[in-house]
Amino acid sequence: MTSMPQQLLRRKPIPREGDETHGPKLSRSIGLFSLTMIGVGGTVGTGIFFILSEAVPTAGPAVIISFLIAGVVAGLTALCYAELAGSVPVSGSSYSYAYTTLGEMPAMGVAACLLLEYGVSTAAVAVGWSQYVNQLFHNLFGFELPAALSNAPEEGGIINLPAVILIALCALLLIRGTKESVITNTIMVVIKLVVLVFFAAIAFTGWNADHFANFAPFGFAGIMSGAGIIFFSFVGLDAVSTAGEEAKNPKRNLPLALIFALVIVTAIYVLVAMAGLGAQAPEQFKDQSAGLSAIIENLVGASWPGTLVAAGAVISIFSVTLVVLYGQTRILFAMSKDGMMPKVFQKVNPRTMTPIPNTIIVAIATGILAGVIPINFLAEMTSIGTLAAFIVVSLGVIILRRREPDLERGFKVPGGYVIPVLSILGCLWIITNLQLITIAVFAVWTALFLLYYFFYARKRSVLAQPGPNSQEVAS
Repeated sequence: MTSMPQQLLRRKPIPREGDETHGPKLSRSIGLFSLTMIGVGGTVGTGIFFILSEAVPTAGPAVIISFLIAGVVAGLTALCYAELAGSVPVSGSSYSYAYTTLGEMPAMGVAACLLLEYGVSTAAVAVGWSQYVNQLFHNLFGFELPAALSNAPEEGGIINLPAVILIALCALLLIRGTKESVITNTIMVVIKLVVLVFFAAIAFTGWNADHFANFAPFGFAGIMSGAGIIFFSFVGLDAVSTAGEEAKNPKRNLPLALIFALVIVTAIYVLVAMAGLGAQAPEQFKDQSAGLSAIIENLVGASWPGTLVAAGAVISIFSVTLVVLYGQTRILFAMSKDGMMPKVFQKVNPRTMTPIPNTIIVAIATGILAGVIPINFLAEMTSIGTLAAFIVVSLGVIILRRREPDLERGFKVPGGYVIPVLSILGCLWIITNLQLITIAVFAVWTALFLLYYFFYARKRSVLAQPGPNSQEVAS
C-alpha cells in the first residue's frame, strides 16, 4: 500500500518522443509564428499603454534601465520555461512541469497559482477593456455607455456589460476552433505592434534630449523600484507553455517561441519608453491618466493620433483576454486528464477538437467576476500567483537536470544552474516588495486549494488508479 508521503509526492512520468498521453487529444495546429504571437499577445496588454505614468515618477528617465532589468528578470524565467517546454511538451504550463519534477501536491499548489494568474486576470483585463471602449466611444462618437451598464454594483452600476461581452466573444472564438482563435490573435497582435510603432514614430518627431539630462534623479533605488512596477508588464510570456499539446514540433517550437516573444516584447517596450521620454518631460508623466494617447495628442495638438492609440489599446486588451482565457482552459484540461479536476473539463468536441464544456464553464465564471465584482485587489493577486509559478519552473529545471540528465531537451539554458538560481532570486526579490495582505490572502487561497486536493482530487488521481497510467515514483 502506498504511504501518504508517497501519494503526495508521486510524479507523472515524462512523456517520451512518440508516447501517447492518456485521455482525449487536442489537434496539433499551432506553428512557431503563431506560438510566438500567443506569447506577445498575452504579454503586451494594458501595461505598456499606461505603465509610464507609474514608472517614470519612480525612476525618472532611467526608467529605460528599469525596463531592461525587468526584461532580464522575466527573461531568466522565460529561458527556464523554454527548457522545460522543450523537455515536457504537454499542456498545463508550470502545473505539468511541477507534476513531473516536484510531485503531485506541489503541482496542485502551482495550479492554485495558475488559477489566479489566468482566471482572475481574465476578468480583470476584461474590466479594463470596458473602460477603454468607453474612452474610444467618447473620442469617436461623443458618447459613453451608461454607468449602470459599464460598472460593477459596488461602483454604482448594475453590470459591467462590455466586460461580459468581451469574455463571451473570446469564448465563442475558442469554441469555434483553436486555429481560428490563433489566427485572430495573430492579426490583433500585429495591429497592436503597428500601433505602438506608430506611437514611437510620432513621438520621435518631438525628441528633446534635455528630457534625459537628470537621468537617474532617484538613484539605483528608484531604478529598481521602477523595475518592480514594470515587471508585471512582462507577465503573460508563459502562455506559450499552455499550448504544449497543440503545438507543431513542440520540443523545437515552444522554446523558440518563448525566446522570440521575450525579444519582441522587450524591444517594443524599450522603444516606446525612449520615444515617450523624448517627447515629454519626465515631470509631466505623474498622474497622467491617458498614457500614450495623451503624449502624442499634446505633441501633435490634435486628437486623432490619441484616438488611434486608444483603438490599439482596445485591440490589445481583446488579444490578452483571448490568450489568458485560452490558457486557463488548457490548464484545466491538463488537470482533468490527470484526475485533478472533474472529467467535464477534458471533453473534446470531435468536430472542432476543442474542449467546449471547459471553455463555457470558464467563460461563465470569469464573466460573473468581470460583470458584478470590482476586482482590483484580486487583480493584484495575479502577480504573486505568477511569481510563485515562475519560481517552481526555475526549480524544475534544476531538479530535472539532476534527475533526468539524459532527457532529450529541445533547448537547454546555458551557464549551468546560474540562470535558474538568478530567476528564483529575482522573483523572490519582487515578492518581498508586495503588500503583506496580498501574501496572506494568497497563502489562504493556496491552503484552501490544497485541502480540495487532499480530500477530493488525491483519490481520483490517474496515478492512484490501477492500469498503465498508474506509475508512481516516490521522491
